[in-house]
Amino acid sequence: MSSTAKQSFDDNINDVTRLLQLHSKEGGKGTGRRHGLEVLNKSAIVLITAYWEAYCEDVAAEALKHILRHAKSSDGLPMELRKKIAKEVKGALNDLEVWKLSGSGWKSYLTNRLATLQEERNRKLNTPKADNINELFVEALGISKISSSWRWQGMSPDQAVQKLDEYVTLRGDIAHRGKHSKSIRRSKVEDFLNFAKLLAEKTDGNVNTNVKQVTKGKALW
Repeated sequence: MSSTAKQSFDDNINDVTRLLQLHSKEGGKGTGRRHGLEVLNKSAIVLITAYWEAYCEDVAAEALKHILRHAKSSDGLPMELRKKIAKEVKGALNDLEVWKLSGSGWKSYLTNRLATLQEERNRKLNTPKADNINELFVEALGISKISSSWRWQGMSPDQAVQKLDEYVTLRGDIAHRGKHSKSIRRSKVEDFLNFAKLLAEKTDGNVNTNVKQVTKGKALW
């Protein structure tokens, strides 16, 4: 099983599969470059990156809602998250900010805080590179360096971080340079597609493990 966010990611990623099917239909499956079809490859890279970013934001929100539903008190929140909230409250210009956390107010505070974090990310136009994804999860859920869970046979977390950043950079090149961006082969799309699926799978597992610890056994799924 998986989070609702992961299920949505899997549904969305089918769009990329359809692009690859269209590529095969128009250009066949033989070897050699397919002229006029590279736009499908570039579109696929952009879509995969967008779906990966959306998944990360969605699963963070889903996990936080689950924690707020099942956590008995703010004392059960991850230490990193409590530290960040305490720092924010201490640094607030409004001296009454601390009272927003009294009683069950901490639940509303965390919900509003996540919405604010997402708005800030949109304003900054942050890309879903590893550092930004790590920051998202530590800020939203108190999960430190979620990229440490990106490991599987033949892939270490450091290698996964480097590979993700390279693909997100490639997406940026496509978005900003259009026709003048690097040439993209179908094999590149297939590699990124499989890589993104594994990233989401590992991220989902890590989030579920952390949520289960915080909620005393109430797993996300």
